[in-house]
Amino acid sequence: MSQLKFISKEPINKGWSHDKKYCAITADGTKYFLRVIPEKNSNPKDMFDIQQKVASLDISVSKPVEFGIYKDNAYIVEKWINGRDASEVIPALPDSQQYTYGLWAGRILKKIHSIPAPGTQPEWESRFNAKINRNINMYKECPIQFERIKYFIDYIKTNRSLLANRPQTFQHGDYHIGNMMIEDNKIIIIDFNRYDFGDPWEEFNRIVWCAQISPLFASGMVNGYFDNKVPDLFWKLLALYISSNTLGSIPWAVPFGKDEINTMLHQAEQVLDWYDNMKNPVPKWYFTEDSL
Repeated sequence: MSQLKFISKEPINKGWSHDKKYCAITADGTKYFLRVIPEKNSNPKDMFDIQQKVASLDISVSKPVEFGIYKDNAYIVEKWINGRDASEVIPALPDSQQYTYGLWAGRILKKIHSIPAPGTQPEWESRFNAKINRNINMYKECPIQFERIKYFIDYIKTNRSLLANRPQTFQHGDYHIGNMMIEDNKIIIIDFNRYDFGDPWEEFNRIVWCAQISPLFASGMVNGYFDNKVPDLFWKLLALYISSNTLGSIPWAVPFGKDEINTMLHQAEQVLDWYDNMKNPVPKWYFTEDSL
């Protein structure tokens, strides 16, 4: 399979993708991260190439080593990260360190977004409006209903026009604290398998997961990205993206059972509390650097 000749592979059972993941070890004891991808279900070579491009930016991200095809699968080998999940480490740290890690994550994301989208990329406004429509329709057909959903739908209807003329760049695709690790006191971004191209500000739509774990980290991420000069338009657009995501998350959870449904319903309640039923586009969890 791999030119590295692994002598053992220990499965890693984390994440939501259908890829198989392993801690793979060579004869000299060196560890690597091995991702095995059903080739027919994705574009694994494109993913490897874009990971190489991101790694060339000299930022703290997972480092691709090798790509190959074996039987009906593709595989990607990355350098092993000998660290811990950021979602476990960061909440236990002093406030100042939580915020500092957030600053670093925001600055890394800004560099990730320096990679332009292809010239053939479809226009963002129509593309995201189609996604909004899908999420609304999926929710309407969902057996689970949320009594305060109107606040999200009303906000979306009022603010769709903000999607016009948005720039597009490369996106990590799932940028939140659950896809970050801490190694040698550095934050490292992992899991690029959901990469995409689109409005760079949409990348913050998963910040709800960060804010639930550490509001200081989430605040640092925003402030680091914008160098403490956060535009009002960012908050209005982010509230739109989070509203659309929340609509889609409830029907998404149904096949996974009661626990996942309850997680998404609780998150919807929490988002509405943060945003005063979508009346205030700046969430309650956000701290400016001056207020810390």
